[in-house]
Amino acid sequence: MSQTWLIVPAAGQGRRMGADKPKQYLTLADEQPVLAHTLARLHSAFPSARLVLCLDADDRWFSPRWVPFTVWQRVTGGDERMDSVLNALHAMTADDNDVVMVHDVARPCITVDDLQALYQAAATHPAGALLAMPVADTMKRADDQCQSARTEPRDDLWHALTPQGFRYALLRRALETARQQRTLVTDEASAVEALGECPQLVSGRRDNLKITHPDDLALAAAIMAAQTANTPDRL
Repeated sequence: MSQTWLIVPAAGQGRRMGADKPKQYLTLADEQPVLAHTLARLHSAFPSARLVLCLDADDRWFSPRWVPFTVWQRVTGGDERMDSVLNALHAMTADDNDVVMVHDVARPCITVDDLQALYQAAATHPAGALLAMPVADTMKRADDQCQSARTEPRDDLWHALTPQGFRYALLRRALETARQQRTLVTDEASAVEALGECPQLVSGRRDNLKITHPDDLALAAAIMAAQTANTPDRL
């Protein structure tokens, strides 16, 4: 029987937050850090999964009490996201066909329904899958002076979200190839696409917020409170 794996890159410094600690350790309304909320959401959907948590070697804020998984391991993160994920893949004892899902630590609003929908797609589509959201806004192309130069058609454009899930062997090959070619990829799907594969897009909820700027903390807390009030049994 195949095993489900979760990789959570959490080695970033989150400098755009302008805080005294990485954003994954900033607290939400209940004084629990973002990291703890994200891991709790993942555990709600996949309680028997194996977690690989990528942390900075000098991380002084992390506490194991925030990890709800029975089987988990800590690996050292790299300079870039792809380096952290590769470190995790190299440290895992996964079979080639095991499903590996990678989720941003700064997305604590992910829901069980979206997580399970992504898993089903990743487990059945040969090229894997990613949560994504169709572009709804008018898209503008700026010139070098930050002026609106033209309007871009938004047909077939999607915002990439996480998790993104792939078979272990495919994801490892894609990221190792990107490293060998010295190509910096910003998400796992782009590395798989570079192999000529086409991952499945799975339409996700618009409240799957990625915390990036200071005001996102209050927004994430409001989203999570609304989710709990509306669907308390599905979070």
